[in-house]
Amino acid sequence: MTMSVGWYLRRLSRMGPREVGGRVADAVRRRRWRSAPPEYPSVTGARFTAVLPAGTIGAVPPDAAKRLVAEADRLMAGHAAYFGVDRDDMADPDWWYDPKTGRRAPEGYAFDVPYRDEDAVGDIKQIWEPSRHQYLTQLAAAYAITGDERYAERVAEHLRSWWTANAPLRGVHWTSGIELGIRLLSWVWIRRLLDGWPGAAGLFEGNPVARNQIWHHQRWLAAFPSRGSSANNHVIAEAAGQFAAACAFDWFPGSRRWRADALKSLERQLRSNTFGSGLNRELATEYHGLVLELGLAAVAEADAAGVPVPATVRLVLLRMTDALAAVVDNRLRPPRQGDADDGHGLVVDGAGTDRWGSLLATGDAVFGRLAWWPAVTGTDVRTPLLAALITPTEPSVTRPPSRPGHFADAGLTILRGPGEIWCRCDGGPHGFLSIAAHAHADALSVEVRHDGVDVLADPGTYCYHGQPEWRRYFRSTLGHNTLQLDGADQSVSGGPFLWTRHARSRVLVAEPSDEGVARWCAEHDGYQPSVHRRRVELTAAAEELRVVDEVRGPRREVRLAFHLGPAIAADLVDNRAQLTWTRDGEDRSAVLDLPEELSWRAHRGATEPPLGWYSAGFGRKEPTTTLVGTGFADGARGFTTVLRFRG
Repeated sequence: MTMSVGWYLRRLSRMGPREVGGRVADAVRRRRWRSAPPEYPSVTGARFTAVLPAGTIGAVPPDAAKRLVAEADRLMAGHAAYFGVDRDDMADPDWWYDPKTGRRAPEGYAFDVPYRDEDAVGDIKQIWEPSRHQYLTQLAAAYAITGDERYAERVAEHLRSWWTANAPLRGVHWTSGIELGIRLLSWVWIRRLLDGWPGAAGLFEGNPVARNQIWHHQRWLAAFPSRGSSANNHVIAEAAGQFAAACAFDWFPGSRRWRADALKSLERQLRSNTFGSGLNRELATEYHGLVLELGLAAVAEADAAGVPVPATVRLVLLRMTDALAAVVDNRLRPPRQGDADDGHGLVVDGAGTDRWGSLLATGDAVFGRLAWWPAVTGTDVRTPLLAALITPTEPSVTRPPSRPGHFADAGLTILRGPGEIWCRCDGGPHGFLSIAAHAHADALSVEVRHDGVDVLADPGTYCYHGQPEWRRYFRSTLGHNTLQLDGADQSVSGGPFLWTRHARSRVLVAEPSDEGVARWCAEHDGYQPSVHRRRVELTAAAEELRVVDEVRGPRREVRLAFHLGPAIAADLVDNRAQLTWTRDGEDRSAVLDLPEELSWRAHRGATEPPLGWYSAGFGRKEPTTTLVGTGFADGARGFTTVLRFRG
């Protein structure tokens, strides 16, 4: 996916003067570094002291350790999966190869590599992901738990291979700050987890190649921070990685300055990226998880190194944890909102470990759980490791006395029925910053689950680069459970991570009671001069969800979409759909009565154009049923949809 002149002009229009100036300075510095790269200062006497406290590994639950070792053995056999692509070459990986397209990224000066062009480079996510070295943190953790030196030796072999193949400023792995930041965090934990291995010091502090790489990573991050309209989760990953490395690998003349600057940036960006309620401002749930993981990892490094952290950092992480506990369903699944690319901050667990349960377990260990938090029954490796480093603190703020259901600043409301019914209503801002990079055109969309099963589903993300028609679909208004007018999106896209006009929403009613009738009402102005208003009512006793859509303004063509989850079978007759699915061996059902004013049709797995798809994770998609009603709205009356779980 190459960027046109028009895209650059649209992107420039979303920047302020300060950002433009900073980007010009970056361009000048990149050009200068081509002929005169920064010189690595010689270092002697480097030592690593940021080790785990005695007894930490013994606190890892046996079942979590078993899952991790099983994953490590799979990696040792050369097997891994990234974004729906199974790999069997991870015993000796080619760091620049994309198995999805069969292409290999070109060599050369890093800033000359057209990494967005899949025809020239391949799928950049497939190339970048293994080089975050999070699979090596898994192998290092397996060594720490078992003492089996095979894991440590494989880690050392792969690190030396990577350092040889990726000299500073050469190639695709030196083009994106988030990759450098997360890679540094992985290296810190690899060194920590290998501490009992006799070769650890020779691999890191005693190795001039490793020291050179660590220094150049930090020098790069200090020179090219994400700026202005791009200061989203990327800048937090950059700051967290740089801070962690400057704490644990404090061997360089610039370490103290890097540490101070990174901590200052981390504190500022955590605040700016997070609503006061604790939800992430990108309104993309997986990035909430990524930022929370990065923040907790950074605090762990600070406490391990004895570096004071502003109280605001812990406060933001506390609020993020409480917010996560508030929005998950009864199976600990959070909303599927906005972009998601399966990004993690720190990975030391095996397959089958629940990410969200792990974060809540860590929150319990660090901040203490509240009485209304959902129970976490699973185990993980990461929580005891982080808890051993982070100093628990007594929160100095008042925390929610009961489970919040409405987050006014984020425009997110959760309606809950008796135990199993969960409904997310979206009436918030379109996205974060002027480009809203990870937003979808999903104003007033709903997402409904029954006992953790997607019934009315958010279809997900699927891809970022290389497949523009799929990127457009999964971000589109038609790709969500909301109403589209005249075949257009509510917000205007200027590129795969750029929105040039944002629909503005406002919540009019939010009464998220789990007893009696829970109500929500909101509207947005994305279809000026028309206004789309939606009311949602969840009646607990009847297990009934009622959705009423109104279009105020001139006569417009309407498409109303409801995307069913992949587990749901649908039998559509006229305007009634019988829904059936199975949960834990039990047959379940519901009836969806659709507005009779519209003409209804079921779509499944269509490709020209895409319609009827669900993406469970980045790079993966599967056909599912989407019900689309077409007709006209003239403001005379609303369109009423009723979902009954007792059909």
